[in-house]
Amino acid sequence: MIEQFIREVLAEDVGRGDLYARVSDAAPASAKIIAKSDGVLAGEAYLRVLSDIEKFTITWHKQDGERFAKGEVLMELSGDSHTLLRIERTLLNMLLHASSIATLTRKYVDLIAPYGTKLLDTRKTRPLLRNFEKYATRIGGATNHRMGLDDALMLKDTHLKTIPNLELFMEEARAKIPFTAKIEIEAETIEMAKHAMEVGADIVMCDNMSAEALREVVEYKWEHHSSVLLEASGNITLDTIEEYAKTGVDAISTGSLIHQANWIDMSMKMD
Repeated sequence: MIEQFIREVLAEDVGRGDLYARVSDAAPASAKIIAKSDGVLAGEAYLRVLSDIEKFTITWHKQDGERFAKGEVLMELSGDSHTLLRIERTLLNMLLHASSIATLTRKYVDLIAPYGTKLLDTRKTRPLLRNFEKYATRIGGATNHRMGLDDALMLKDTHLKTIPNLELFMEEARAKIPFTAKIEIEAETIEMAKHAMEVGADIVMCDNMSAEALREVVEYKWEHHSSVLLEASGNITLDTIEEYAKTGVDAISTGSLIHQANWIDMSMKMD
């Protein structure tokens, strides 16, 4: 899957061939990837495949998940000049995109780490980039939420509007979906969260609840349905996530890990 993705990315940029290669002869060359801002590295798994496809060598100074500081050399590249110049933008785009997501994710993770709360990503990903972007959140320290509609049954508010009898639906769902698939139900109120537990949800997503309301749901869970997992979601930011983690909720999900990640800065410099 990674190899196919990289070949498509290369094809997008190289097209029918790098015009520079028509003019200049190839020669042995080396280059450095230099950080121009602080961050967390992500992209190693993809760059290793890129180097195998394009036959150049990477000497790593930082690995996936490691922090780096502005001015540090992240890796050194060696190969022929045509290759290094051809892959420059592909390499930097993947490295910047993934590292930017990992960097923001790590900020969230650091805030909630003392409380044992898991940080989850969402399906708010760019089209055809879900695997890549969710890989980046993992490197930043998050845990992936479902990858798609086929690995868990999630009943959001839109689904619930189409279900006249939730108890009956849950019985039918248990009979029809895979034995290993979990069912998650979204709840916008304390009463709905309690009802979701009562009908047998494996996970209850407490959406757009206040921290105070969430705390009440957590207490109810431990008193009546201790095996249910609770997830908080909805407009949770760096400023508020610690308050939610303190409630004792099992996990907090936020799409901002991906769609609010501002690109950090790196560059390639030829030796």
